[in-house]
Amino acid sequence: MAKGEGGEQYSNANLLNKPVQSDGITLARKHEHRNKLSVCNKICYAVGGAPYQITGCALGFFLQIYLLDVAQLDPFYASIILFVGRAWDAVTDPTVGFLVSRSPWTRFGRMLPWVVLSTPLAVLSYFLIWFVPPFEEGKVIWYLFFYCIFQTLQTCFHVPYSALTMFISSEQKERDSATAYRMTVEVLGTVLGTAIQGQIVGMATAPCLPGPADIAAGLNSSLSVGLNASAPVISLDDTKTAYMIASGVICIIYVLCAIVLFFGVREKKESCRPRSEPMGFFQGIKLVMGHGPYAKLVMVFLFTSLGFMLLEGNFALFCSSTLGFRNDFQNILLAIMLSATLAIPFWQWFLTRFGKKTAVCAGSLSVVPFMILVVCMKSNLIITYIVSFAAGVGVAAAFLLPWSMLPDVVDDFQVQNPDSTGHEALFYSFYVFFTKFASGVSLGISTLSLDFAGYISRGCSQPEEVAITLKVLVSAAPIGLILIGLVILYWYPITEERRQGNRKLLQELRDEADSETDSTELVNMI
Repeated sequence: MAKGEGGEQYSNANLLNKPVQSDGITLARKHEHRNKLSVCNKICYAVGGAPYQITGCALGFFLQIYLLDVAQLDPFYASIILFVGRAWDAVTDPTVGFLVSRSPWTRFGRMLPWVVLSTPLAVLSYFLIWFVPPFEEGKVIWYLFFYCIFQTLQTCFHVPYSALTMFISSEQKERDSATAYRMTVEVLGTVLGTAIQGQIVGMATAPCLPGPADIAAGLNSSLSVGLNASAPVISLDDTKTAYMIASGVICIIYVLCAIVLFFGVREKKESCRPRSEPMGFFQGIKLVMGHGPYAKLVMVFLFTSLGFMLLEGNFALFCSSTLGFRNDFQNILLAIMLSATLAIPFWQWFLTRFGKKTAVCAGSLSVVPFMILVVCMKSNLIITYIVSFAAGVGVAAAFLLPWSMLPDVVDDFQVQNPDSTGHEALFYSFYVFFTKFASGVSLGISTLSLDFAGYISRGCSQPEEVAITLKVLVSAAPIGLILIGLVILYWYPITEERRQGNRKLLQELRDEADSETDSTELVNMI
């Protein structure tokens, strides 16, 4: 009987062990499956990055020239709008990051509700930025108000979207793959924004107005010949309408991208690591800026971004005013962005082969010779296209590499502070903060400099001081700022060895956490 009881116990143990082993395999497969992102999921996630780049390119390349030549604001007031708007936008980034980090979980996730709720008002405010109000007094307030509103609402979209990378899957490999999709779409977004805004506006560019110097030089008659009866006469109202059409098309794309993101991506609550206790705003600032590698990377990003944004914000004016390509500048800008798009695979290969620090140095320095060449050569359209296309290779590195380095810093922080989690939105928001701060400073300083130089709105020619100022803004100043950033980069401590070590440690921690979760599920099932 004892034997029978023992045999019965043995049999029951086998029966117990069989389901445990089977359920363990099943749970492991379930865990792997639920963290696997399909190609469709990755594409839908990547599409969400397009609105920020499309609107950013349109504003970066065209807002300055729009305020000066279409809205016909004084350069001093245009500089106030550009600087204050960006400064306000920069302040909202860490604020929104702080609020997002404290957001409760909803049935749609923690990040996606921010994206959906901000989109309708964001597209409305964006459209009104490109609308010239039917009054003169109060124009400055109009543009400043809607520019600040749009920047705030776009921040409510982009900061949660950037942090969403950490919550779509707990698998590092899947997140890296999704980020690669995102980078590709964002670069395509810059091309799309430049193409839509540039080509629509370029078809309705109002002719320049001869100034006193032009009339004295006898240019007025030659201009009149160019505007003969057989050619269509384009008025300033036509140009205003073209800007509104372009903004309307971009608004539609913005909404469609938000819809695709919302319905194509799901935040996975189980992929979020346990969050630390919520902290105060200034405590959060101290936390992220106190991490040495992050502070150094932010400073590198600040100076290099400031340099490239000086080039971006003034290149359209430089082409139209200094080089004399008033009717071709939008095609020159498109050549730069197309070149940048084609160069992205090369820089992806380069950073995997030689490391990210080397790639940043090589990419930033590669554009310097072309910055010098474009201001030293005589005005020649063909050569300008060639130089611009070649410069786009370096611009691609400026777009891709800083964002590819940010996850490494976040991982480094998590390795050194394993008990402090759930702060990803703060890291991303401060990173965006410095991008926009650099943009605001560059646009404000450059437009104010043009005011001091005596810029003439829609002038067929500009004073010599304006030409010299634009050459400094698209060449000498950006080169100096880029070199400062690279000097700081030399002290950036995260090497390829440290990066790979951090990723290995974090993967081991995640595997341990997953094993504990699966064991708990098994115990509950038994």
